[in-house]
Amino acid sequence: MTERNSEHPIDEAFLSRWSPRAFDGSTIDEADLFTIMEAGRWAPSASNYQPWRFLYARRGDAFWDDAMSLLIPFNQGWAHSASALVFIVSDELTRGPKGDAPNHSHSFDCGTAWGFMAMQALQMGFYTHGMTGLEFDKAPGTLNLPANFRLEAAFVIGRRGSPETLPDGLRERETPNQRRPLAESVINGPMTPVC
Repeated sequence: MTERNSEHPIDEAFLSRWSPRAFDGSTIDEADLFTIMEAGRWAPSASNYQPWRFLYARRGDAFWDDAMSLLIPFNQGWAHSASALVFIVSDELTRGPKGDAPNHSHSFDCGTAWGFMAMQALQMGFYTHGMTGLEFDKAPGTLNLPANFRLEAAFVIGRRGSPETLPDGLRERETPNQRRPLAESVINGPMTPVC
């Protein structure tokens, strides 16, 4: 496995979390899956609105094939060996007694929930891989999404498997990646124009 080092002291869990594509094809207990989603439930959100909904399929259940059909073919080629597939859906409106209003942070809040779930999964010995390589046009019908609910992303959960199970071209990429230097992401003051 590739050595990862932070520039500043952080918890080792942040360096251990990465997104493999090789999973072992095992199932996941519903209790374990719900523990992972429970972590997402505790993510912060604007005004505690909690715009997220987590729609899931477990390997072999009645929804598994329909859920897999929402992944683009490239992602289907490796994600089929995961234990669960979760779709993160957000409510684009804040609904209240004074009426509905646009929720500016719905995507941001759902991204935070995804991060919490990814870290909880790691604590339990599972790995996750997030995706936006989805059939977004097909998703509202398959997922039965109400008006003003948006599919944000999906992620799979599973135990790591052998890279040898991956299609050609993916095996050599089955290693934790690095990050650009912090100085390229952190700016004191306004951004400068990018040429």
